[in-house]
Amino acid sequence: MFTQRFSCLNGDAKKAIFFVCLAVGVVGVSYGSLATAYGFPLWVPLFSSFFVLAGASEFMFIAIVAGGGHPLAGALAGLLVNARHFPFGVAVRNLVGTRFNALLGSHIMNDESVAFGLSQPTAEKRKAAYWLCGIGVAVFWPVGTLVGCVIGKVLPSTELIGLDAVFPAILLALVIPAFKNRTTLIRASAGAIISLAAVPFTPVGLPALLSMFGLLARKK
Repeated sequence: MFTQRFSCLNGDAKKAIFFVCLAVGVVGVSYGSLATAYGFPLWVPLFSSFFVLAGASEFMFIAIVAGGGHPLAGALAGLLVNARHFPFGVAVRNLVGTRFNALLGSHIMNDESVAFGLSQPTAEKRKAAYWLCGIGVAVFWPVGTLVGCVIGKVLPSTELIGLDAVFPAILLALVIPAFKNRTTLIRASAGAIISLAAVPFTPVGLPALLSMFGLLARKK
């Protein structure tokens, strides 16, 4: 019955979802190895990978705490990053299910599941793609994190194989096309300038939060 739920999806859609989930797992390896390198106990990245299930906010949290910032600042930064889930929830409200299903359906809501869910032509396929990708991410992300933690324990330095650069490189690849939009470029640049200017005068983690003021920038 589990496979029948996704039988409406064609082979190309399933293959695309698989490779995206696999890529998420690779990023999870980077996350787990960095968390271990930063000195976090194993349960911290594993707990967050299962129950937070939001890569960008998890990376931000460990980076802020490892840099000497307060855990509350890291948590707040993660919540701000995940604020995009509010419009996501509106967009996929018909895909997450009802009652108990809605709890799991909301938990597996992420960039990938939303993108695949909204890209399908029919309501049945949209729901199937959303759930298949969401469940895939919920499996591959913790598994990748666990593998990364093991690698981080074995290697003296994760930088030796470039795992520390995986996530920033992926983020950079994702955001560069958006810079073709002049407004986006201006706001991103303003946020970066505000953040860099605040570094010498504010606690670790706060510059990232202050960069959100870049959203107020307007083009002439």
